Parts: sequence; C-alpha cells; structure tokens
Amino acid sequence: MIEKLNTDGVAFVETYAPEETFSIGQELGRMCTPGRIYTLSGGLGVGKTVFTQGFARGLGIVEPVNSPTFTILQVYQEGRMPFFHFDVYRISDVEEMEEIGYEDCFYGDGVCLIEWAELIEEILPEKYVKVTIAKDLEKGFDYRQITFEEVSL
Repeated sequence: MIEKLNTDGVAFVETYAPEETFSIGQELGRMCTPGRIYTLSGGLGVGKTVFTQGFARGLGIVEPVNSPTFTILQVYQEGRMPFFHFDVYRISDVEEMEEIGYEDCFYGDGVCLIEWAELIEEILPEKYVKVTIAKDLEKGFDYRQITFEEVSL
C-alpha cells in the first residue's frame, strides 16, 4: 500500500476507515529497520494513535499501545526491535528530552516514532521520515491522507 517515494522524497496514501489507517501503520512497522526515526504530525483526532497501534503491531508488539501524552515516552521491548514512542506535546523545554535520555533512543538499536516533533525540531537527527495525517471532511468522515516525506537536513 505504501508506494515508493517520488523524486521529491514524498509519498501519499489515502485511507477511508480507521482499519486502513491501522494497516498503513502496520505496513510501515514491518518495513522499518533499527535506527529509523519517524515523526508523526496531525491535529487532534486525525488517527495518530490508530496509526501508531498499527505501527507497533507491524513490529510484533501485541500489548496495548496508547499515546504517552503525560509520560512523554513509552518503551516497548517485546517486538523485533525496541520501539520508543514519544509524545512531546507537553514538553516545555528540550532539556526535558535530555533528562529522558532521548539520545539513547534516537541513536540506539530501536525505532522511534515521535508525535508533535515540530516542538523539538532542534534536536531531531539529520535524517528522518516525517509522517503527516490529515482529514478532509469533504471526502468523508473517516477519510485520511497520510503523507510520508524523507527529511534530510
């Protein structure tokens, strides 16, 4: 389902049901390799948690996965590689990320998915994949456009 990135390093996928959004996340989780960083953007209620749950399932994680809004970081070890799920919405200063030990996660042998990463852009690595989920109510209540963009600073 996830098509190859075009020459601009961008790919688009459309989904019409939460199960499809889950499936796209699952496919990405299956494809990812250790050391990859994914950022996840989109407004409240666009399906970031559903996408993340699919991503985790693609990594072989079967335990419940929820957004770590109040804890900032949730670590899952049971899959084929460690999964570091960040939600930095409540970060007031990037120094909080240092206290968490983000570098071990970003540069370790696992995979990171960071929600609201635009709040910590100054500490993101030079290469990552930006995933954006957007609604378009004109195309239906459950319609989502998921964009994948290779970022290389």
